[in-house]
This record gives sequence, C-alpha cells and structure tokens, in this order.
Amino acid sequence: MAEDTNTLDGKRIVAKFGTKLLTGGGASLDDTIMRDLVRQVAALTSAGAQVAIVTSGAVAAGRDRLGDSIADTSIEERQVLAAIGQSHLMERYDTLLREHGLIAAQALLTRADLSDRGGYLNARNTLDSLLRAGVVPVINENDVVADEEFRGGAFGENDSLSALVANLLDADLLVLLSDVEGLFDRDPRSHADAVLIREVEDIDMAYRAAGANSPGAPGASRGGMPAKIAAAQRAMQAGTTVVIAHGQQTDALLRVARGDALGTRFTPRVTRLESRKRWLLSGLTAGGEIVIDTGAAGALRRSGRSLLAAGIVSTQGTFSRGDIVEVRDPDGHRMAVGVSNYDAADVDRIQGKRSDQIMAILGYHYGDEVIHRTNMALL
Repeated sequence: MAEDTNTLDGKRIVAKFGTKLLTGGGASLDDTIMRDLVRQVAALTSAGAQVAIVTSGAVAAGRDRLGDSIADTSIEERQVLAAIGQSHLMERYDTLLREHGLIAAQALLTRADLSDRGGYLNARNTLDSLLRAGVVPVINENDVVADEEFRGGAFGENDSLSALVANLLDADLLVLLSDVEGLFDRDPRSHADAVLIREVEDIDMAYRAAGANSPGAPGASRGGMPAKIAAAQRAMQAGTTVVIAHGQQTDALLRVARGDALGTRFTPRVTRLESRKRWLLSGLTAGGEIVIDTGAAGALRRSGRSLLAAGIVSTQGTFSRGDIVEVRDPDGHRMAVGVSNYDAADVDRIQGKRSDQIMAILGYHYGDEVIHRTNMALL
C-alpha cells in the first residue's frame, strides 16, 4: 500500500501496541503480528514520519522464556516475568527493526520519571534526539520498580503511558492498537446492533458509551476501553489526535496515519501550538527571568529559534532546571516564556558563552539550548 508522503513527512507518531494484539489473544508473543507491525513502522519512517513505539508484552515474553515454571497470579510474579521478558521483547523489536535498516532504542519509564521536572526534561530531550536521529524508541513501563499496571492502575496497560509520551514528544498522532475495533455506542459483546463511533469530540459521551465514569468520578473503571478513553482525553488536551483501532486489520497503522476512516478518532479542540502556549503561560508563577540581547531577541522573533547561552545577558530571580521562566528583551519587554534546561546559577555561569563551552564550564551538559524552541511560547 502506497503512503501519502506529503501528509506523513515530518509527522510525529506514537504507536501503542497492547498485549492482546502482540499475542494475538494467546499466551505468547506472535512473531507474525510483531513482524507486520514493525513493517508498518518502517514504512512510516520511510515516508518521513518519526515514530515512537509504546509496547506492552513483557510479561508474555517472560512466559515464552519460563513456560509454566512460574505463575502470574501475584504482582511479584508478574514483575518477575516482566523483568525476564523485557530483554526478550526488546530483542525481538531490535531484530525486526534491523531487518528494515532501523535502529531501536529501549526506554523504560515510570510515572515518577515524568512527574519529576528534571526527569521529564531528560526523557523529552533524549526521546526527541532519538527521533531526530532516525532511531525508533521502544518504550515500556519499568515494571520492576513500578507496579501500577499490575494493580490495574495508573498506566492502564500502557495506555496512559502512551498519552504521556505523546505529550512529552508533542506528537501529532497517538494510535492505540489493540484487539478492539474502536469505541461502540454500546457493548458489542452483548449488543449485536452496536454501532462503531467514528469520531469523538465530546469526551463525556465517550465515557457514557463505554459504560464508565470519567477518571476520578465515583465508580470510575480502570483498564479496557475506559483506560483508552482516559488516555485519549489526556492526549487531546495537549492537541494530539488519537485513534483507537484493531491492530490486526490490514495496514491499520499506515491507514490511520494516512487519515483513513479506521477505528475511532478523537479530535482535539485546540491545536498543539495553542495547547502548548496555554500550558506555558499557566506556569508563570515560577518568577524567574532571563534577559537576552538584541541579536537573540531578533532570532526568536523572526525565526522562532531556540534560546542559546550566547544570547543571554543576565538572569533575574531564582529558578530550577525544568521551571517555566520569562524571557525579556534588552528593553525589559516580556517576549516569551519557556522551560529552562538549566537552573539560574548555571545560566549565570554560561551566559554569553558558546554552546560548545557549556560542558567545560559546568562539568555537565543538558543540551545546547537553554530553552528549546519546542518548550517556548512567543508572546
């Protein structure tokens, strides 16, 4: 199937593969299904897209290795299986991606990693750099230290994790591929006349259709379709389009990326830029400021470039790495807000210096940019 390169070039896509999809409903990983999914990822990258995979399946991979020698009835047993299976799962992705000339990079994350300001920036910068280098990140929850998924909780079999990753990467599209066609207006298992909902704009309607309450409400469900809707809601709030589809439909990932009517599409009400700017503006209570010179102010205004240390004149107030700070021009006019890769003390030491001098001055390096353009909103 030919892809429309005009629509895929530069598009950033997060593809989440669920356990039931990767096993074909069985107990072990299905190599034929995994091979086909990776083929589609490779086709997207060939068409110019940047694709990150969020994968389940570590427990199933552990069963492949151990057979029936250990049960999976307790959280600890499932963590053991996940620890054993994670390397096997990654090995399969690495082998399959290499067949298409692609490099895989493993990333194990927890909610705590993304809740911490420094951890969030480290994860964002690393994953962003991998995608820009043409590498395919393969992301999973670190089940050895986090048991939310096994408790039926926070990440909801990586659905929530995939939404967090989509937000982290400013993704254009999040595709949740599982063993369900999408969201129906009623449970298709008990209603033969259930109708697939093609487009969702009202998230409350989606929860009602799934027979669930929204997260945090009394009686809210976890896992299954409610978890997918919750993930879609989180991603939509950041301006990312989300599609839930059956991963074994022919070329499902390719067709969704191309915009075909497949599964259920959740359409955000705001653009990614609007959402990003709104989020940045909401964090001005940090109070720190960076004053830049005329050249840097012009580069930001004309070209929307990142803020480098060379263009910084001074800092005002205190701020930590990961805080949202104001950027002011030489006349003191507020011209941007953004997330700083360095704290105020570090910026004071590297201001006016070239990016290639940062390591020598500080003894460490969090990136060439003090504020990356993707983490900055011009005012």
